[in-house]
Amino acid sequence: MGWNDLIGQADAVASVRRAAETGQGLAHSWLITGPPGSGRSTLAYAFASALLARPGQEEATDAQVDARTHPDLSVLSTEKVVITIDEVRKLVTASQFSPSVGRYRVIVIEDADRMPERTSNVLLKALEEPPERTIWILCAPSEADLLPTIRSRVRSVRLGIPTVAEVAELIARRENVPADVAARAAREAQSHIGMARRLATDDEARRRRSSTLDLALGLRSVPGAVRAAAELLEVAGADASAITEERDHRERDEVLRSLGIEPGGTVPPALRSQLKNLEEDQKRRATRSLRDGIDRILVDLLSLYRDILLLQLGLDLDRAQLVNLAILDKLEAAAATCSAPQTLATLDALAEARERITGNVAPALALEAALITAVRSRPSSGAAA
Repeated sequence: MGWNDLIGQADAVASVRRAAETGQGLAHSWLITGPPGSGRSTLAYAFASALLARPGQEEATDAQVDARTHPDLSVLSTEKVVITIDEVRKLVTASQFSPSVGRYRVIVIEDADRMPERTSNVLLKALEEPPERTIWILCAPSEADLLPTIRSRVRSVRLGIPTVAEVAELIARRENVPADVAARAAREAQSHIGMARRLATDDEARRRRSSTLDLALGLRSVPGAVRAAAELLEVAGADASAITEERDHRERDEVLRSLGIEPGGTVPPALRSQLKNLEEDQKRRATRSLRDGIDRILVDLLSLYRDILLLQLGLDLDRAQLVNLAILDKLEAAAATCSAPQTLATLDALAEARERITGNVAPALALEAALITAVRSRPSSGAAA
């Protein structure tokens, strides 16, 4: 991936590219912010590649950065709920070494918002006195997700949300899918590039999303809402497993091979601790993946009720603005069963559920509360689910 894979971010690309290629405005610490799917990581690695490459070595450097194998690139891309203090300490140590083959030593931290305060303070010390040829690149959804002391020591680059047309063009080109499939995926992903790719290329991901919307549209009673919440948790779990299961098996096989153990062979007691550490990391990754899956479900439900609200308000609505245009008939039927204030109350409940889950409220309880509000917004709530 490189500059050409960044869509709708011309100003941000121009800023960091000029800094990397000319040295003008090049800071030792950068913070790339933007909504999920806007291309934060893509920009970070394109920037890193430009910083690392020496004249005539651009293509080889790009390949090494894409593979995360460049000797002067250190990456922290956690798939756990939080970034640990030990992980950041390792990066701080690596940042002290001079570059070996590149122009700079580059340290990239994806999801920097997942650092607890104590961990952030370890990073802060490294940002205060960075070595002359070390560049830090942090990625987070917004500046507010990091400590003020860290924000004051970085140069911020803000990404916007690319248009649906831009994302569709990228997906069609990169994944070689029909234009109409890419357009629907981009619209339903709400311009989230990673999710648009999954929806365009994964039939099961499309089925799970469709099932989520049908469950919400079919609510008729409070008991039905409770059952729907349980089903949505199962959908989120299946989605999380689809993302992590294959990788978990591959990682375990690689560890066994590195230990000289054939697949299916007995692991000697002296080596079991290494497998245990891997399993613990995979459990933490599964926890994060499940939370992300639940959040994706809530985002899809928010898009559903947002569409319903737009139909209820009318206001010379261009139907192409609807996220879930493919189920327009169902949206129109749902819009006729309740009022705009009731739909707005459901949107508020779903947004509150996202906040509650972020605050470690049990996802089942948060989903149940939100879906019960959705039932109450429908005149037919006394019917069987």
